[in-house]
Amino acid sequence: MHMKFAVVIYAGIFLTAAFCQSNLTKQPQTDSHFRQAEEFLKAKQPNLAARQYSAILEVDPNNVDARGNLGVMLFFQGGYAKAAPQLRAALKLKTGLWKIQALLGMCEKRIGQTPGAQADLEQSFPRLQEEKLRVQAGMELIEIYYGAGDLDRAAGVVSVLRQLRPADADILYTAHRIYSDLADESLLTVTMIAPKSARAYQMMAQEMVRQGNNEGAIAKYREALKVDPALPGLHFELGEILSNSSTPAADQGEIEREYKAALAANPFDEKSECRLGEIASRRSDLKDASSHYSRALELQPNDADANLGLAKVLISMNQPEKTQPLLERAARLEPFNAVTHYRLSLVYRGLGRSADASRELTEFQRLKEMKERLKQIYQEMRLQTGKRELIDADVPK
Repeated sequence: MHMKFAVVIYAGIFLTAAFCQSNLTKQPQTDSHFRQAEEFLKAKQPNLAARQYSAILEVDPNNVDARGNLGVMLFFQGGYAKAAPQLRAALKLKTGLWKIQALLGMCEKRIGQTPGAQADLEQSFPRLQEEKLRVQAGMELIEIYYGAGDLDRAAGVVSVLRQLRPADADILYTAHRIYSDLADESLLTVTMIAPKSARAYQMMAQEMVRQGNNEGAIAKYREALKVDPALPGLHFELGEILSNSSTPAADQGEIEREYKAALAANPFDEKSECRLGEIASRRSDLKDASSHYSRALELQPNDADANLGLAKVLISMNQPEKTQPLLERAARLEPFNAVTHYRLSLVYRGLGRSADASRELTEFQRLKEMKERLKQIYQEMRLQTGKRELIDADVPK
């Protein structure tokens, strides 16, 4: 990291020289050095600023500001072995300097003092207020945990970082790496300790779905059901893969039976209610479809699929006046579903709200184009997303 970046971005790390003057007789002299150091920093001359801090320490070795600032200077110049003693001395003089302790942890990590680095980063990371420094400290701590094979603690830190920066590509990649390794570790452990269990077959099926091997996944789900036909989630997941499969692995009757079996195993499964509503809607049984979607909304009012599904049924039943609140709620809950925006544009147009209709139609077109780009990416990766289609057959292509 270059010093220019350090001065501009991490200026808040430097101590203010407003406290801990250990000897008042030396204060005029130290104040002069601090002022000169500040001028050198403004002029982007860090080496000269460092000399001023060193000069202060010659006359006042216990000056915490000079110790800390010199350590900061050395850190951003890449002198980690020299920075660490200065930062550590500042912390001994005054506790609670979390920025200084975070930098000390980073220094220790770079010079191979891993136990000390872990301890200092663990103490400082939760207390850091500046986002950029907290992200850097968190990423350093993750590397320590990951290197030690401590995936659980690495996952805990990356979860915090994702909340700070949900669109940061480096953090998202790190999360993907950790979660993938956790999934692989869990799968390996289950297959070793319980290779013939329903959960083992279920996990293998889920991995096959991720790899795009639908036929293999269906076979593993059926093996899992032979072991434990009442295990919650199995019937629903099999119904999902059968519904999304491009092979003639099952007819609609079998798919419907799986979702009904899922409800029998878990009567509070609103997703299975939604899928049964969808099946009933496709065969034009609007009463049955309405019943399933309404039941799903009773179980979970914030189920976007249930809100959208019931709205579509009500339109087919010539009750469009009831659809607006359902579609608006669905759009809030799942803003990236293009179908919802398309349907909402039609409702607004029918109500004479031209501006709202135009806005929703524009959003639909944007999401439709996004979906096509994502589709190409997933095809290149040869992966299945596990998500249901965002554009349905009754929406213009």
